[in-house]
Amino acid sequence: MVKRERVVRMSVEQPLWRALTGYRILTVIYAVLLAVFGREKYERPWVAVVTLTFIGVWTVVTLPRVANAASCTKRFLGADLTVALAGILLTPLADFDAQHMDGPTLPSIWTAGSVLAFAIKGGWRWAAFASTFVAAANIVERGEPSRDTFHNVLLVWVASIAIGYVVEVARASERTLARALEIEAATRERERLARDIHDSVLQVLAMVQRRGTALGGEAAELGRMAGEQEIALRTLVSSGLVPPTRASEDSADGAVVRTVETDDEPDGPAVRDVRTLLAPHAGARISFAEPGTPVLLAPEAARELAAAVGAALDNVRVHAGPDARTWILVEDEPDEVIVTVRDDGPGIPEGRLAQAEGEGRLGVAQSIRGRLRDLGGTAELISVPGQGTEVELKVPKVSRGKAGSTR
Repeated sequence: MVKRERVVRMSVEQPLWRALTGYRILTVIYAVLLAVFGREKYERPWVAVVTLTFIGVWTVVTLPRVANAASCTKRFLGADLTVALAGILLTPLADFDAQHMDGPTLPSIWTAGSVLAFAIKGGWRWAAFASTFVAAANIVERGEPSRDTFHNVLLVWVASIAIGYVVEVARASERTLARALEIEAATRERERLARDIHDSVLQVLAMVQRRGTALGGEAAELGRMAGEQEIALRTLVSSGLVPPTRASEDSADGAVVRTVETDDEPDGPAVRDVRTLLAPHAGARISFAEPGTPVLLAPEAARELAAAVGAALDNVRVHAGPDARTWILVEDEPDEVIVTVRDDGPGIPEGRLAQAEGEGRLGVAQSIRGRLRDLGGTAELISVPGQGTEVELKVPKVSRGKAGSTR
């Protein structure tokens, strides 16, 4: 079977970039018209001509830079803000009375375009950073700022931060929607697979189990194994495992991209879903209970946890016997992942673990507790003779051990 990758492209923010492009064009035209109709007030008109010519050329040349998030780099944002600040600070050189009057600066409202680019690119924090510089430049340019100056500065500052916050909310909504679409698609695919498997593989396994039991002998053992595989396959199909996703930025149009990966990357995934590692253990006498959403850990931590669970199941098979029932429970807490392995076997006699360690048999000490200790977690074993054994494995999501962390 060929594994595929499904991409969900979201671009709610893209219209903002198109609006910013139009805003920069219209406002540079507006700034030029203001200068043309007010040319009599300039003591040094050549300063205004040079400044506005440069801003006009800069605006046209850099239009591709504000077409999407990928093209609008940090270096461009810094250069664009520098042009805006220079235009503000050069205004008194062209108009000596600018510091004593509340007239527009040379770039006028074109300056807000630079701040808006920061807001769309990086959210409200970037917007606050850029608008603070613009506010300082306006106050310096005025020399003796009036109430109207402070009013305009505050208006730009608040508006840019609000737009930046809206952009962040839009991005969060894109991620939520993309994830919902992924879960819906995965559910439909799982239902389709369940139907196909039920009509073929599961029916064959059920038939082998019945015929093997009826024939007896070696065929009965084959039937028992077929029954276990049938239960394991049913559990896997109905478990609802949804692959984790990656969020990235499309270099073509700045869209937020959610990628559902069905095969590992060459360097391995950044996180692993613990459920996918533990679900294959489910069988005729092993019940597996899991959350409905991915339980993510760093790859090495997830593998070590799964190995510890495997060691606990091995102990059940060896010491509790083939007829013992086992339950695996996975819990996803905010700061840690908890996996509990419980059986209904005869339990462990008091002092047996210490005796086993003294004899050099370190299955529990090394395979279970040692692994969890390296992850910065804990392994607690509770056993009452005649009432079974329970092993509780806890792994922090931010690992304090050797296996790395998820963040």
